[in-house]
Amino acid sequence: MTLPLAPFATRASSGGMVAAADHLAASAGVTVLSQGGSGADAAIATAAAMAVVGPHMSGLGGDMLAMVSVPGQPPLALLGIGRAGSGVNPNRLRSAGHLSMPLRGDLQTVPVPGAVDGWLALWGRFGRLPLETVLVPAIELAEQGFPASIMLALASHLIWQRPGAQELCLNAPLSVGQPVRLPGIARTLRAIAVDGRDGFYGGEFGRGLLALGQGVYAEPDFATDQAQWCPPVHQQAWGHDLWTVPPPSQGYLTLAGSVIAEACELGVDPNDPGWIHLIVEACRAAGFDRPEVLYDGADGDVLVDREHLLARVARINADGAAASDVATTSGSLGSKSGIARIGDGDTTHLCAIDADGLGVSLTQSNALDFGSHVIEPTTGVFLHNRGVGFSLEPGHPAELAPGRRPPHTLSPMLATRPDGTLSHLVGAMGGDAQPQILVQLLARLLRAGQDPATAVSAPRVALDAPSAGPFRLWWGDDLKVLVEANAPATWTEGLAGRGHQVQTIRAFDPTSVGCAQIISQADDSDSGRVFLGASDPRSPEGAVVAR
Repeated sequence: MTLPLAPFATRASSGGMVAAADHLAASAGVTVLSQGGSGADAAIATAAAMAVVGPHMSGLGGDMLAMVSVPGQPPLALLGIGRAGSGVNPNRLRSAGHLSMPLRGDLQTVPVPGAVDGWLALWGRFGRLPLETVLVPAIELAEQGFPASIMLALASHLIWQRPGAQELCLNAPLSVGQPVRLPGIARTLRAIAVDGRDGFYGGEFGRGLLALGQGVYAEPDFATDQAQWCPPVHQQAWGHDLWTVPPPSQGYLTLAGSVIAEACELGVDPNDPGWIHLIVEACRAAGFDRPEVLYDGADGDVLVDREHLLARVARINADGAAASDVATTSGSLGSKSGIARIGDGDTTHLCAIDADGLGVSLTQSNALDFGSHVIEPTTGVFLHNRGVGFSLEPGHPAELAPGRRPPHTLSPMLATRPDGTLSHLVGAMGGDAQPQILVQLLARLLRAGQDPATAVSAPRVALDAPSAGPFRLWWGDDLKVLVEANAPATWTEGLAGRGHQVQTIRAFDPTSVGCAQIISQADDSDSGRVFLGASDPRSPEGAVVAR
């Protein structure tokens, strides 16, 4: 046995566990576990608490996606993705001079929020406790108050002068540790606890958003359930079965990058410069055509077809970076795709598992920091801007249209062993770069055999091409590999020597390389289940809390 190569140890438990980007939210989930709740109850309690203590990352006005592992059953995917309102009109935006979706201030970029419907679908299928009990920790945080975290205090500078932000920020940006109370959010959570979706979509929030939209939404938009259970996308790599949510999520890229990296005979030593080079090239080869192929209704199984993916391996050279036009087969849309580059994003991921092994990998998001910077005024709910994923190119399969769901960055996933038992719950924030982050984590966990703490705290890279269109990560003369400063010197030297443009960024930088959460399940033994978890040190308030 060896000690983990990390600044902290992997946490272990046999009674259940929650990993989240805020310790208050993780504690909320474990409180529900201690009351007899399921892993689903714990995930909802944690997600609701994150909506309170981390409104810059996620909230009632955003979306959620989840992968669920039920012992003895195939994994399930849940899409809590909102649909564009009945009154959206791409011609109106094009006539106003927009080539891509506006980032802020326009409700055509705000689909009906899907997170609450997602929570309710998860609770309705796998919850054990009354919904009122599950939401109590979040309601108490909102009513009684909580100290502002470092990241929330920093983010508050972006929003404090916006109309409606006074409930959060009062008259100035928040300071670290400043007490924050959110009575409007507490009132909304109580309405959900009592009346379910009618308390949200048909209640104070729904009425306020309908009025605020001035024709962008119609009442039937809120009557439509935004949540969908569906078969996950699946592939095999490194001796495991990998499962993720289907399109319109980009999660398929995690599986595609892993399959390609394995086929390139990725080694077991992450310090080897060839290791990180192959990771970079696998992610580039997996993601080059994302703008054309990712849209509402795309076939995820086709996107991860093994023969299709292995054909891309021939374009990868272990000794040099591929040309910028690698694998171009259908013509580059580039910036003409009409899709706004999502960039870093602001998102949160959490993992929860109960003593019986019911596990949830859940990602929820406002899309960009406080989302659209539009606030529903009666409740104080920040509205996401997930509609930035739509295209404004006429005829594009992801073109903005009423009732359509936008291409989505959120990419929760899980891994199982050949016998079907759960191996890992994994996910990350990180905008467009989420699949790159997850491929690196999976390579460390499944190929290099690292424990969760070592894997999640290890240095990372991310691709960035500011002049490129969204996820055109092989395209553009300014394509760089961003490398954390704590990475081995061999990485920088080896990448540069193979023709990559390398830029060093500060160590533990969540804005570039995301923030992840991991819970693994050790091989079942006669002594019962053992869970191992780690929270990314890139989130200062993050924690793994065991029952």
